Amino acid sequence: MMNLVGVVIADDHALVREGLKTILKSQPGINVLGMAENGEEAVRLCRRLNPDVVLMDLSMPVKSGVQAIQELSGIGKMKILALTAHVEPDHVFSALDAGACGYVLKTSSCDELMMAIRTVMSGKVYLAPDISGEVAKVFLRKERARGDDRLDSLTEREREILKQVLAGYKNREIADLLIISVKTVEKHRSNMMKKLGLRSFAELRTFGDDLREKGIYL
Repeated sequence: MMNLVGVVIADDHALVREGLKTILKSQPGINVLGMAENGEEAVRLCRRLNPDVVLMDLSMPVKSGVQAIQELSGIGKMKILALTAHVEPDHVFSALDAGACGYVLKTSSCDELMMAIRTVMSGKVYLAPDISGEVAKVFLRKERARGDDRLDSLTEREREILKQVLAGYKNREIADLLIISVKTVEKHRSNMMKKLGLRSFAELRTFGDDLREKGIYL
């Protein structure tokens, strides 16, 4: 790193704060600006010092880390890294939703911590390898559930026509396949498009591609 990266450490355990300070001060390009022992103190300190990176514990007294992240999110150039022992996806999503740019575990190595700092400083999001896989699974399940909600609005016939349209069949071919009139196919297709909020065949194809990417098959 060419420029010094100013860091604030927020953790309610003195040994953790001192340990992190010792680790970071041994790294080139890092300047530890200050330390806080609770969320409220962290907010005050960061507003005053305007650090580049904040290492924020999530479980702290007076004001939680998530609350502190919410208050600091979007202020200046600050990048907030949640530094915690919690590995559950709910904690990860809470921190990221609050405005954290990354999530690092307290079991991480010094090299990983430095990688996390470099990653968020470059404008990217960092997730600890030990949790990224599980977080991806939860995210995928949520996306699939969202896709299912849209499909649930369709009748069985509309869903069947959607399947055939996405397979590349024309209205006449679908009518012959389902033994119904072309006008009936057109009516069901129009209703299906309205329910899905789609206005063109191109949007319909994109919708079908999204379903396949999420692992949803009709």
